[in-house]
Amino acid sequence: MTITENTATATTVAPAARAARVNYAKSAPKAFRALLALDAAAREGLDPALVELVQIRSSLLNNCAYCLDMHIKDARKAGEREERLYLLSVWREAPAGLYSAKEQAALALTEAVTRIGDGVPDEVYGRAAEQFEEAELAQLLSLIFTINTWNRIAVTTRKVPGIG
Repeated sequence: MTITENTATATTVAPAARAARVNYAKSAPKAFRALLALDAAAREGLDPALVELVQIRSSLLNNCAYCLDMHIKDARKAGEREERLYLLSVWREAPAGLYSAKEQAALALTEAVTRIGDGVPDEVYGRAAEQFEEAELAQLLSLIFTINTWNRIAVTTRKVPGIG
């Protein structure tokens, strides 16, 4: 296969061959700063380990290499165990006790909100509501909304992992 392979249905281009896109932070600084403020506000009162797990899970679902790279590195710096990072994409199949009931509820809610086209099932929302006080649940939802926005920015603008 060559770098570019034309078929009747699609063109595959190697990532290095893709054209650069808008620098969102530079080109929309007011919106970017507002999103940074929302991100900081959304994290308030949430367990930092939970924050990283949610951000990593959303980034996995959204195929956001830039955010995935950043949040896995942040989680490791914060002392997150490798096993929990490795198994996050299959957290439902992980050994019992690897993720707390609260973390599992947050991950299920993250998946439902990220895949919003399927709606947010009452069972998933109810499980989260059982694990989180109302204000904390609102914070968690804010975090999920925010990471999904960051993912969409990074994927759309083709941010490169490991590079600002």
